[in-house]
Amino acid sequence: MEKYTTTWRLFYSIGIIGIAVQQLILSSLMPVIVPSSIPFLSGCISCIWLVSVFMIVTAGLATGFSKHARTAALLLGAFLLLLFITMHLPCQVQNNWRFLAGWSNPLKILALSGGAFVVAGSLPTDGGQNGFTTVLAKLIPYGKCLFAIDILVAGIMHFFYMPFVAMLVQAWLPWHTFWGYLAGVALIASAIGIIFNIKRQLAANLLGIIIFIWLITLHIPRAIVDPITGNGNEIVSVFEALAFSGIAFLIAANPRQKNS
Repeated sequence: MEKYTTTWRLFYSIGIIGIAVQQLILSSLMPVIVPSSIPFLSGCISCIWLVSVFMIVTAGLATGFSKHARTAALLLGAFLLLLFITMHLPCQVQNNWRFLAGWSNPLKILALSGGAFVVAGSLPTDGGQNGFTTVLAKLIPYGKCLFAIDILVAGIMHFFYMPFVAMLVQAWLPWHTFWGYLAGVALIASAIGIIFNIKRQLAANLLGIIIFIWLITLHIPRAIVDPITGNGNEIVSVFEALAFSGIAFLIAANPRQKNS
């Protein structure tokens, strides 16, 4: 799978760039990037441009076609992690810490941050290394765990919110509840495999395939039907799914990834 790492990095980068472009088009920061409960920031045009351009540039460089790709991926991972710690976590703890579904966006940005570190771990050391990026590189081994935490909680949510999950299953498929529970089990099992290195390569590959299938059969059709509601939330879900599948395939391609 290692020969496909450039493709998987492209999946991740296109996902990040797609979210950033959506923000520029709508002049609004997406809730997965900054909580909607911080209106003064999400409505600040200069903030929207700064955040979005930074995401586009670093994600574009992180594809691996630049000599500073690893540094760009590390900076992107640190930036998204900073947003999780300073924006999402305080808002969630203050307002919705008991509401499991409310953790969806905070954990998604945590997963995207972990994905950036996974991307960095798939790239050789570049000429942009300095003391700061050397420190950030120490987070590379934990990238897969940051990603898997979101997958684990998403799997658990399948059991807590089965009526909603069953509604997402394609109408032409029978036994919607069965497929919902099966998806939850698959997500939980793959997350455990990634975190505890239990058949990690197999778990990550299967997770990448599952998410990519959902991208084609669920997210893209829903985005086509409803591209407007919730500031284009369905379109954002398309880019999130593409990025997540890329992260999973990268973990599979580098199952014992270290920080160098």
